[in-house]
Amino acid sequence: MAGGVVIVVVGVLAWMGGLSWVGRLPGDIRIERGSLRIYIPVVSMLMISIVGSIVLTVLLYLFRR
Repeated sequence: MAGGVVIVVVGVLAWMGGLSWVGRLPGDIRIERGSLRIYIPVVSMLMISIVGSIVLTVLLYLFRR
């Protein structure tokens, strides 16, 4: 259930524009030529991974006590 709630929250944030920074950080690759657009959000995904790892580590630490 918690996973479903997380997916819904992320979906609502994306729909409302709360995640508009994804793909726009320095280090993210954006190629736009004519009608071709390619986004490779390297730094954005790295930041999401780091934050997710920290949150998961803290939650696991709290629930082990």
